[in-house]
Amino acid sequence: MNVPQSGPGPRAPDPSARAALFDVDGTLTDTNALHVTSWWEALRQAGHHIPTHAVHHALGLPGRDLVAHLLGPDRDRDEDERINTAHDVLYATYFDRIATTPRAGDLLHALAADDWRVVLVTSASGAELSALRRAIDADDAIYATTSADDVDRGKPHPEPIHQALELAGTAHGRAVFVGDSVWDMRAGRNADVACIGLLCGGIPSADLEAAGADSVRQDPADLLHSLRTGPFAQVGT
Repeated sequence: MNVPQSGPGPRAPDPSARAALFDVDGTLTDTNALHVTSWWEALRQAGHHIPTHAVHHALGLPGRDLVAHLLGPDRDRDEDERINTAHDVLYATYFDRIATTPRAGDLLHALAADDWRVVLVTSASGAELSALRRAIDADDAIYATTSADDVDRGKPHPEPIHQALELAGTAHGRAVFVGDSVWDMRAGRNADVACIGLLCGGIPSADLEAAGADSVRQDPADLLHSLRTGPFAQVGT
């Protein structure tokens, strides 16, 4: 089994290595509703009444980009940091109640046992990322993690995917990226890697496919069940 990497640092390219890249929120953890509630309340406190469906569809963007996406270029930019901080404080109250999506940890363990290099690709960092990893409970299967602290630009820019590939030492053609948002799919497509969209985050299949998903599945349990015949079986063959 792969030994998880303790900190960021590119690996020497390995032409035989396969990388399984995973978004976390909504993909491995059932946290989208918690984020929607926290963002909605943070925006409300700042005097902005944004429909929850709009907040939901913005999930997957880094916090600063999410606020810009929802409030537009003419917003009072001095509010951005306050809104982000309010979201973080509100969301932190859920840390000890975070649940995973079905069989998320089992999927990571199965991939690692089959010599896939599992890399988390997330905009979470610090205490939030630690809480997510505790919930997933599969650190021994995680090869590396790239977070908001490691990149200048978040999804849908391809930089997080490129960083993950460097950490894994893996070529684009031998990697697959799994996510639940349109921003995940666009990032994967922009980085030229195979993309699997999951429905467990609440985004419709048609939206994920339009954003670049090569395949759409229900959740990690669905991927685990079809590991030998589904999308992972087609990568690097």
